[in-house]
Amino acid sequence: MTFLLSPVAAIGRQTLALLAATGRVALFALATLRHLASPPFYFREFLHALLQIGYFSLPVVGMTALFTGGALALQIYAGGARFSAEAVVPQIVAIGMARELGPVLGGLMVAARVASSIAAEIGTMKVTEQIDALVTLSTNPMKYLTVPRVLAATLAVPGLVAVGDSIGILGGYLVGTGRLGFNPATYLHNTVNFLETWDVVSGLVKGAVFGFLIALMGCYHGMNSGRGAQGVGRATKAAVVAASVLILAANYILTELFFST
Repeated sequence: MTFLLSPVAAIGRQTLALLAATGRVALFALATLRHLASPPFYFREFLHALLQIGYFSLPVVGMTALFTGGALALQIYAGGARFSAEAVVPQIVAIGMARELGPVLGGLMVAARVASSIAAEIGTMKVTEQIDALVTLSTNPMKYLTVPRVLAATLAVPGLVAVGDSIGILGGYLVGTGRLGFNPATYLHNTVNFLETWDVVSGLVKGAVFGFLIALMGCYHGMNSGRGAQGVGRATKAAVVAASVLILAANYILTELFFST
């Protein structure tokens, strides 16, 4: 009987551990929002985080979007050729980049770059007792480390998504006109006429949510990093994995809210 119950007990332990971790993350998020609404606010740390998260992420987001837009145009053209619907390439590239691929791929690339960086930085500060030093100096670590990074990511990622959408559509345009034989004026005309305001806005809202989750996971795992180099390494890995999974889950939930009929 014990042999039969041990798998059930293991599943139960994993479920309880998952629920406990979810609760800790939720409490951490609520604490971050509470500190965000009350002074003091470290504006210099915010500007530094905005530069690190936003400006320095532009190259990787731009390159990802450019090649994604080009590959998307090729795939849509190849698939549409089976039904004599090759002309829909500009429309589908535009809506695919604005609604889904721009926010999701941009968020995942930023998560790989930023969540790991934040977790490693804060985890190292914890290992070297710099966070304890902040407390000794009467500085709240949440206000000094977490709030500026979360706010900066929430504001910066929508801007990155907007840039990524534009570059992705440009990639589709370059492939469509240079490789697939589309007329440049017709391609642009179809793109502009097909896109609606909500297509773009929904992607920017997703970007803001993704940015919040990315920075939140980086700060949470950094603050809860184990001691030593191995602890920092595990925190960095956990931050990227958690941020990526949450981005994909949040994307489905937001898509359901925005576009369900």
